[in-house]
Amino acid sequence: MSARSEPGLRAPQSRTDLGAATAPAGTADAATASRPPGGLLRHRDFRLLWAGQTVSAVGSNVTAVALPLVAVAVLDATTFQVAVLTAAAWLPWLLAGLPAGAWVDRVRRRPMMIAADLVSAALFATVPVAALLDLLTIGQLLVVALGAGLARVFFETAHQVYLPTLLRTEQVPEGNAKLHATQTASYLVGPGLAGLIAQLAGAVTAVLLDAVSFLVSAACLLRIRTVEPRPGRPAGSPSLRREVADGLRFVARDPYLRVLTVFGAASNIGLTGYQALLVVFLVRSAGLPAGLVGLLIGLASMGGLLGAALATGLARRLGSARALLVAGALAGPPALLIPLAGAGGRVAWLVLGGALVSLGVAVGNVVKASFRQTYTPHRLLGRVTVSMHLLNYGTIPLAALLAGALGAAWGPAGAIRAMTAWLALTPLILLAGPLRRRRDLPAAPV
Repeated sequence: MSARSEPGLRAPQSRTDLGAATAPAGTADAATASRPPGGLLRHRDFRLLWAGQTVSAVGSNVTAVALPLVAVAVLDATTFQVAVLTAAAWLPWLLAGLPAGAWVDRVRRRPMMIAADLVSAALFATVPVAALLDLLTIGQLLVVALGAGLARVFFETAHQVYLPTLLRTEQVPEGNAKLHATQTASYLVGPGLAGLIAQLAGAVTAVLLDAVSFLVSAACLLRIRTVEPRPGRPAGSPSLRREVADGLRFVARDPYLRVLTVFGAASNIGLTGYQALLVVFLVRSAGLPAGLVGLLIGLASMGGLLGAALATGLARRLGSARALLVAGALAGPPALLIPLAGAGGRVAWLVLGGALVSLGVAVGNVVKASFRQTYTPHRLLGRVTVSMHLLNYGTIPLAALLAGALGAAWGPAGAIRAMTAWLALTPLILLAGPLRRRRDLPAAPV
């Protein structure tokens, strides 16, 4: 159940003003001839991007469960150490997010994504090698999580900017919906697969699968034929610091991006807080076997599949702004069901609460990303993306550390109760901005 509420991640506009946004200058003209009509299933290069992302997402969600299992089952890590492991994976957004956004706006994105995949594969491959040599430590797991998190900063920022250069503007919603649907499916398949592999061959072997998945992603990206134009830089280009400031200023001044960023950051505190301790809670408090833990976390993510499938239709019928309010209501209060989970039949509360939360997160993420991708001037898109992620993802390591401290003081169950209570209140933030007065999100800044 690794869903994160993101400030505009992979989201289709629905019908309305978003579709009126103009294509980014200089993005797709050269490749238009290679884009056959009739849907993205006929678009070769998108299929490659989609396939690579799908395999990598499954591998990453295997590791999301396998790495804590390695720490708990192999290295006998404490609750706080497991929480710190989660924090390490997200800390790079705070350390390198802003300059990464400016760099992404300066260079071609596909080579950067390939390099990030290869670095991640190498890092995760060190875990089974060290375990085989009996040299594996918590310190190494932290370094791997931190390094892979840094690679992820560059990959995700580049990916957000790359998609609108690969597709026409009117194709972006469909592309986002397909990418998010398979990402959500990976939340189901990955944890269950992690649990199964952990049962049969050990959690360390599951981490090796993630290393292989990054190699598959890199291979798919290498086969894309569309020529990506080199980002233009005007004469007398500003410094990196100035470019970073431009992105921050755009987000801070825009009423829509601002409220979505604050909401994403606040909701990620609750989401990360309870997810960071969920494996520890289910293994040590509920006494569940590793295989069942992965299966339950996967089942709790099934709502995300439905949310990704319904998001575009909901935004079309209700309006994109109203769909975001509905998504927030689903992603918040149902989280209060999760702390009711326990042994026996009480595991159903985890599945029900988690499914509703993941449904709301999926709808919100799908509706938000195309809004950002079509609403933001393309020359600023990398910086705006990472400026939003700085706050949105920057809360994740802090939330994991907070959850670890609360877990040490109150136990995993007490910490999860506190975090889900916070998450239940976060949808109120959406009512503080202009969303409540609109049916649809605007096509461009006023």
